[in-house]
Amino acid sequence: MSESQNLLAEQRRALIVDEVRRRGGARVNELTRRLGVSDMTVRRDLDALARQGVLEKVHGGAVPVVEASTHEPGFEAKSGLEPTAKEDIARTAASLVAPGSAIALSGGTTTYALAHRLLDVPDLTVVTNSVRVADVFHAAQRTSGQRQGAATVVLTGGVRTPSDSLVGPVADQAIASLHFDVLFLGVHGIAPDAGLSTPNLAEAETNRRLVRSARRVVVVADHTKWGTVGLSSFAALSQVDTLVTDAGLSAPARAEIAEHLHRLVVAGEDEREDGDGPADDREDPADS
Repeated sequence: MSESQNLLAEQRRALIVDEVRRRGGARVNELTRRLGVSDMTVRRDLDALARQGVLEKVHGGAVPVVEASTHEPGFEAKSGLEPTAKEDIARTAASLVAPGSAIALSGGTTTYALAHRLLDVPDLTVVTNSVRVADVFHAAQRTSGQRQGAATVVLTGGVRTPSDSLVGPVADQAIASLHFDVLFLGVHGIAPDAGLSTPNLAEAETNRRLVRSARRVVVVADHTKWGTVGLSSFAALSQVDTLVTDAGLSAPARAEIAEHLHRLVVAGEDEREDGDGPADDREDPADS
């Protein structure tokens, strides 16, 4: 299957997930009419989405997966969800990083993808509570040696979560003593009333400290995170400067986000607008 066909399949599946979540369920015949594809294609899409755990197949259609607000998938499980969207988001978010700045990367698979995109940005100071993110920079140094302009990485320490983040009093104390230009924050869920949330209470407190220590907060989250609510909220939408997401975000969701957030950046779409994409609208954190 070609790359363009893969992209079309991901966009189609994003629409299916949005429809199922918005309406509380959808039938196969309804989805075939809306998407203009065959029953077989829809059923294959539902099979793939059910394997990813984002919906549940039932006779004749699908319904949303009802998860406990305390459910926290592991890093490997989350890595398999929306990989193309995460790469698009990472590429766009990387264009917001100025050389020589001090940034923080929270735990998560999207920030992990972003870390790979930052290896060639010179003279960064990177604060992170993610073992996986730190490993990206350390592996690059082991491979290429201590090259000029390589990032300085500060790993906070703390207690490890299922998503390989370090949280708890040790992490909180380390973060509280630091100040960084931009925080790139991965989230479990983002919603109008609940704001940013996570199923892990200790991680919520550590994320609060990250938000307090940042001059700017950039949330990197694919479209499936919108409308998801975890056990503990740690920041209001008013505390977010920018949300970088992917093209799978529905039009109603975009309209709602525009009412609450300072800036919405849609990876792929914004770059195609002359003079209005992240690369052309890059802001030096030191001047913000």
